[in-house]
Amino acid sequence: MSKIIVAIDFLECSINAFIHALSIAQRCKHDLLLVWVDKVNAENEKFTEQANPQTKEAKKAFEDLIAKYQPELPDNKILYKIRKGKVYKEITNEARETNASLLVVGTHGSSGFEEFFAGSNANKIVSASPCPVITIRGGIDIKRPLSRIVLPIDSTLETRQKASIAGYLAKCNDAEIFILKVYRSKVKDIRQNVDLYASQVARFYDQESVKYQVDAVYKDNLAEAAIEYAKMIDANLIAIMTQQESTASNLWMGTFAHQTVNHSPIPVLSIRPKETLAAGLGF
Repeated sequence: MSKIIVAIDFLECSINAFIHALSIAQRCKHDLLLVWVDKVNAENEKFTEQANPQTKEAKKAFEDLIAKYQPELPDNKILYKIRKGKVYKEITNEARETNASLLVVGTHGSSGFEEFFAGSNANKIVSASPCPVITIRGGIDIKRPLSRIVLPIDSTLETRQKASIAGYLAKCNDAEIFILKVYRSKVKDIRQNVDLYASQVARFYDQESVKYQVDAVYKDNLAEAAIEYAKMIDANLIAIMTQQESTASNLWMGTFAHQTVNHSPIPVLSIRPKETLAAGLGF
């Protein structure tokens, strides 16, 4: 069974992300793998893994977390792993090596995590991941169940690719998807593309028995449109593509994706466009 990976630094924001991931794992029946990256050991080999005090502390913290929360995931396992190296590289490498279904990360951690959520490093963790990534800023109410997912639809071909994964999460959590048609231009042909893509997503959800509503806004900035709408309906998640303005081969997030990840007070599900993404987590 594929795993949900949680990047952990043991501060409040990453623990918040872990509990959010635990809620998803409970409903979607996935194992959880908690990953901490030992930068000290990677940069200074005078410590053996056994002698490094930070490694010992991390192991003890992991054991305490698992002892506390494993009873809440009775049908699956909570595991942990310690890697050495650069944080974003090791987290995404672990996701790749274990064929993870999802990666969950708190965006305001420290002890290394702040380095990839500042400036261009924010692009690296989300864009380099081989699987979808949920980013969660500090202060998110982790006790609310996932009930409303905003799915912004624009005029790009890739915009539909997030529908499968968002639909899977909606079905697991008995959540409703709000298909938000974002008209960024008054050009008729462009607006018709948005309508077409939204209708295709709606038909897909009809076939898969996913609850949904369709709404529309006129807004030039896609990030602002998604965030404002999500706040208005009290959503729990915004699903976006990482490249809204670039090719799928580009490692960097598009402008709107970058803005959404960095500014949304609501968890953001980011998906890289690729040919096989329609399978996603799968129905």
